[in-house]
Amino acid sequence: MAERTLATMNIEEFLAWQLDQDERYELVDGIPLQMMAGASEVHDRIVTNIIIALGIQLRGSPCRPATADVAVRTSIRVLRRPDVTVTCGDARADSFEAANPRLVVEVLSPSNSGLAWQRKLEEYRRHEGIAYILLVDSRVVSTTLLTRSGAGWEPTDYDRIADVIALPAIDCRLAMADVYESLALPEPQPARLD
Repeated sequence: MAERTLATMNIEEFLAWQLDQDERYELVDGIPLQMMAGASEVHDRIVTNIIIALGIQLRGSPCRPATADVAVRTSIRVLRRPDVTVTCGDARADSFEAANPRLVVEVLSPSNSGLAWQRKLEEYRRHEGIAYILLVDSRVVSTTLLTRSGAGWEPTDYDRIADVIALPAIDCRLAMADVYESLALPEPQPARLD
């Protein structure tokens, strides 16, 4: 029996095709990949908290937070859907892509780790417009902010509820207390040396 080969799509074909789908997809190497169905309540609360905190600060600026419904183009045949994106510039009614993404946020959980995740992170790092990549843990109070620094990236870890993440490229600050608002997650415990 002959193997069925998948026809690849370009970005425009994918975006037109996605409009008729009930589920959300990413485009990877020209092939639509269905995203996980649903998110845990904790994951969703973190995403909502971040959108609220950033949205209040960005009001009146050319930047705004967006949900995973807005895609980020990471290469000619790849569109990703971060949990939260801060994009700057005028919104276009006919566009389903972030025009100028400056920050992408991914909420991490046991179900979205592994090799595919590492590839996504590398794609974000190669995107010239992205200034920050924020990785947020959904099990404990812990984030890692990757900040573009010349040709490289500087990681900074935040693991206390009193910490505040500075995001000067978008003129915002993100308090860990806001990220984890109304969630009773533990702070990571320092390793003991016995």
